[in-house]
Amino acid sequence: MKERELVIVGGGPAGMAAALAARAAGVEDVLLLERDQYLGGILNQCIHPGFGLHHFKEELTGPEYADRFIRQVKEDPGIEVSLRSFTVKLTKDKELSYLRPGAFEEVKAGAVILATGCRERTREMIPIPGTRPAGVYPAGLAQKMVNLEGWLPGKRAVIIGSGDIGLIMARRLALEGIAVKAVIEIQGASRGLVRNVVQCLEDFAIPLYLRHRVRAIRGRDRVESVEIARVDGDLKDIPGTDLEIACDTVLVSVGLIPENELLEMAGAEMDRRSNTPIAPEINRTSIPGIFACGNACKVYDLADWVTRDSELAGKMAADYLGSLA
Repeated sequence: MKERELVIVGGGPAGMAAALAARAAGVEDVLLLERDQYLGGILNQCIHPGFGLHHFKEELTGPEYADRFIRQVKEDPGIEVSLRSFTVKLTKDKELSYLRPGAFEEVKAGAVILATGCRERTREMIPIPGTRPAGVYPAGLAQKMVNLEGWLPGKRAVIIGSGDIGLIMARRLALEGIAVKAVIEIQGASRGLVRNVVQCLEDFAIPLYLRHRVRAIRGRDRVESVEIARVDGDLKDIPGTDLEIACDTVLVSVGLIPENELLEMAGAEMDRRSNTPIAPEINRTSIPGIFACGNACKVYDLADWVTRDSELAGKMAADYLGSLA
């Protein structure tokens, strides 16, 4: 089993910021594991502007923001990047196992930072009644389809949930000529940033149905419509408020879940409601020497804040390693 000073799982904005901060704090050997074929994480598919306003004091797209860090990581001789490397095991003793093309590797780390990000909640997690036709996608998956794969999910769309991903995808679909018929939000206010409500919905005259829920998705082979109803303060349907909206595509944007299966595998204390580590301080876990940062620690609304707190995680790991010397 190889020994490494610091291993970071996840090569998105959190992992890269943590790696660079750890190096600046004196860590000499960093192994950065990324399961995708590129560094950058989710930012690679976020081609809209709005990144970097706080960290770089200028407006960037997601790929531009990521590129600022990718260049630094690649130029740093103390950071080894292993792409297409999927971590399958982590123990409380900071032993990791990961798969990479053509090999199964095992390493013993002095410290570990988990920058594993989030996954999307799905239709089944709400749940939404109705049939199970084609044309229902998590909003982030649809974003990847359009921005990275270059194909459109449909012609007429309804978006369930008004989080930032859903709002941004409403605008993105509209720009591609897709008729976005409605954004449905069960709460009394959008869960996204105010600027996204204005720039992504109001500027494109996309209706936002607050205090409404989707009662059913209709369709046999392909989505044909969604049935919605207004809800009261107890989120119960108000009789006589039913409305059917014709569409062939439904995007689900109902929140994110931190990906912390590795942390759970290692035996760390977890908050079951949020799937985040229980610890007295941000970025720490209940296991000494294992840290979590970015959206694996808590769900952020801005990549700039991910960067800020992940840099702190890198410094924490450096301090921990220094205390062992």
